[in-house]
Amino acid sequence: MSREVATSQTDSPLLSELLSAGVYKRTQGLLVRRITCAVVWAVVAVGCWRLYETLKGSEDGVLETAVPGGLFIAGLWFGFRLVNWPRFADFLIAVEAEMNKVTWPSATEIKRSSVVVIFTIFFLAIVLFLFDIVWQQLFVWLNVTS
Repeated sequence: MSREVATSQTDSPLLSELLSAGVYKRTQGLLVRRITCAVVWAVVAVGCWRLYETLKGSEDGVLETAVPGGLFIAGLWFGFRLVNWPRFADFLIAVEAEMNKVTWPSATEIKRSSVVVIFTIFFLAIVLFLFDIVWQQLFVWLNVTS
C-alpha cells in the first residue's frame, strides 16, 4: 500500500508558475485577486522607491535607476503571477466566496455599536481614574507614599 499523491495543476510550484503567462480561473475571485495584486504592487513600488532614494546621489547614475527599475518590473510580474498561482488563487477564490456569505451590519447598527463602545471606554476611563485617585489618597493617608 503506497501513498501516491496525485499531482494536479493546483500543486504546481511557484517557480514554474512565474515563467508562464496564463491566467488561472480567469472569472473567479476577481475582486480579491485584484486587491491582493494591487497591494503587492504597492509594496513593490514603495520598496523600489525607497531603494531609489537610498541609491540617489551615487557615483553610478545608471545604478540608481536601473536596479530599482528592474526590481519594479520584476515585482509587478511577480505580483501578477502570484495571484494566478493555482494554490494561492484557489485560496483567494475561497476567501471571496466566504466573504460573500458574511452578513454585514447596517449603517444604523454600526452607529449604535460605536456609541456603545465609545461610552463604555469613557466610563471605564473615569472609573479607573477614580480608583487611581482613591488608592493614591489611601496610600498618602497610610504614609506609604508622600
